[in-house]
Parts: sequence; structure tokens; C-alpha cells
Amino acid sequence: MTKEMQNLLDKDCRRIGDAEAEKVYRNCFGCTWDTTLQRQKDGTSFCITGDIDAMWLRDSSMQVLPYLRALADEEVNAAIKGLIWKQAELILTDPYANAFNRNGDYACFRRDKTEMGSYIWERKYEVDSLAFPLFLLEEYCRRAKDAVITDKVKEAVRAVIRVWRTEQSHENSPYRFERDSELPTETLSNEGKGSPVGYTGMTWSGFRPSDDACTYHYLIPANMLAAVVLKGLRNLPLEKEIVEEAEELARQIEAGIYKWGVVRHPEFGEIFAYEVDGLGNYRLMDDANLPSLLGAPWFGFCETNCPVYQNTRKFLLSRFNPFYYEGKWAKGIGSPHTPEGYVWHIALAVQGLTADSIEEKREILNTLINTTAGTYHMHEGFHPDRPAEFTRPWFAWADSMFCLLAAEVHGL
Repeated sequence: MTKEMQNLLDKDCRRIGDAEAEKVYRNCFGCTWDTTLQRQKDGTSFCITGDIDAMWLRDSSMQVLPYLRALADEEVNAAIKGLIWKQAELILTDPYANAFNRNGDYACFRRDKTEMGSYIWERKYEVDSLAFPLFLLEEYCRRAKDAVITDKVKEAVRAVIRVWRTEQSHENSPYRFERDSELPTETLSNEGKGSPVGYTGMTWSGFRPSDDACTYHYLIPANMLAAVVLKGLRNLPLEKEIVEEAEELARQIEAGIYKWGVVRHPEFGEIFAYEVDGLGNYRLMDDANLPSLLGAPWFGFCETNCPVYQNTRKFLLSRFNPFYYEGKWAKGIGSPHTPEGYVWHIALAVQGLTADSIEEKREILNTLINTTAGTYHMHEGFHPDRPAEFTRPWFAWADSMFCLLAAEVHGL
């Protein structure tokens, strides 16, 4: 950690003013910088997710968000700028891949039935894997006026728009994915094409941000984030035709969300579905990972007082959500990706970040602090009655989410 970052961290901890909370904050703040982010000789940065030696486009974007407060530090600035350049390079390597290895040595999670390449760790196509690098790019540019947008970055932006347009009509897509697995969440049906869909204006996703296969392939929260970042491109120094195409695509996606992704629930009224297929089928739930329905106001799709969002939030934080769990130490949203009954630290952080009241934000922050099982780090999922039972002891994205909530609660 640089001297300037250490000074910022010390200042933050003085403001937090609680020994237990400070210890968690120090460990979480340092996790990505000290253990997962590595500068490369070419000026780019490679950022592993933690206990898996591979870089996810989504995770890496989220992992560095707490450091955007420290862009005045030249070393921090260069590292994040280098990550943006690496993400652009990897998107251009294969925009359908979600995770990449470091050295182009064909290291991968599985030899799947899809078009693998030397840098591809996994090729589960997820809309959010392309959306979050744009989210990071826009957040960086909002805070810094550096020359981060190179020709390669522009080409990566064009590639994202091109893929999302292609996937509005998935029958024309070249993408296929099959994995030899007994778990249906690990592969796509229909010879790797996924279950049938109709045209909605939204863009198709093979997998959720959990890396689990979608049931219905118009993933509403991923499309929400896509619409947000497409509109956000207007604030960047890009060619007029890129911005105009992005804004038109955003309009189509947003119209599709409100036409197909809002359904009436007998208990809660109009709410957002999690997935739809454009053929009349939908799934009501939320998953712990971002982008989530719960997180829609945090990443800018709607205001927290939006009536449909408020109805959705009440549904998500209730027994009607099949992945909402309660226990002695915590209550919140989990995921089919982890054992039944496990609550996720990321979902708790998102609940705090989107809460209306400072009291709820503080309550959630205290829950996070009290469920580290003595590790002083966040985890993936944990048992709400027995927090010492958890998945992923080294998961930098979750640590970063804790830092974002702590910063909001304490005015950092």
C-alpha cells in the first residue's frame, strides 16, 4: 500500500472510531491492493478475484471501487488506469468470456464445448461482464481527467455495443456453451444455445453474475445495468456515432425492461422479475451478486423511492423470495450458487447501500462486522446461525463492498 493510501486509511479509521470496526475496515480496504492487484510491464494491471488465480471482468471492476477516492495518488491512478486498459484488451480478446488467465498459457477452469482461446479462463457469457468495465470506466472519468480512453478502449466500447446488439436477437448469435456437468446451472440447454426466447429489445445473457446459467435469458438486473452504462457513455470523450448508437440501444433495453420485466405479484403489486424469456415466462427472485434487483438504485437505474422498486424490495427481503434467509446473526439474500440457507456479505452490503434510513445502513454494517467469524474479512456465503460456516475465505470483491458501505455510513 502506498504512503498516501495508508494516510487515507488512517484518517478513515480515526473517523470510524471503533476498534473492531477499524480492524475489519483495514483488512478489507487492503485486500485488493495488497493481495490481488498486480501491475504488468506493459502498464496494464491484472486483478485476480482472490482464491482463484484468474481475473473476472465483473469482479475486478468492483474490487477497485474503494480506491477511486485516492486517484490523486499517482500510483493508485496508474494502477486503476492500467486495469481499465487490461479490461479493454481482454474484451477485445473475446467479449463472450467472463474470466481470463494471466499469461495466455491456456490455463482454464474447464475444457468446455465453446470457442476457447489461450487467455480464456472461462467463457460463460454474462451481460454484466461487459457492463461493469464500462461502469468502472465512467466512474474513473467522472473523478479524473486523465487520458485513459485510448483507441483500444474505444474499440472495446464498440465491441460491447456490437455484442449487445447481436444478443438482442440471440438466434443470430455465434455463441454456444456446453459443459459436461451434472449440474444444470453449469451448462446451457438446447445444444449450448440456451432455452428459447422471444424478441424484447433487451439483450440476452447466458449466465448470471453468480456464473450460474439463467433459467430465462433476459436477465433483468443485468439489462438494467447495461442501460445505465450505455447512457453514461454520453459523458465520455467518444465519437458522436458511438454515443448515439449506445443511447438508442439503451432506450430499446429500458423499454423492454418495463414492458416484459414488470409483473404483478398478488402480495406486493407491480414488481421487477429477475428473469424473463419474452414468451410469457418469468422468475421472481434475486441473487446475491451484483447486478441485482436490490441494487438497482445503487448503480443508477432508478431512485430508491420508485414505487416498483419499493414493491420489489419488500418482496426480495421477505419469505416470498426463495433465496431470502434468516438466522440468529443475520438475515438477507443468498444464492443458489452456495449452500441453501447461506446469506451473502455482498447482498447485505447492497441492502445497506440502498437503504432509505441511516439506521438500517448502520444495522447492516454491524451485521457485516459481526459475521466475519474472526477473520476480519468478508466472505461469499455464510450460515446466518453459524457464521464460522462460510464459503471463500479470500474474496476481495466482498471486502470492497464492505468498504463502500462503511464509507457511506461514516461519511468517508
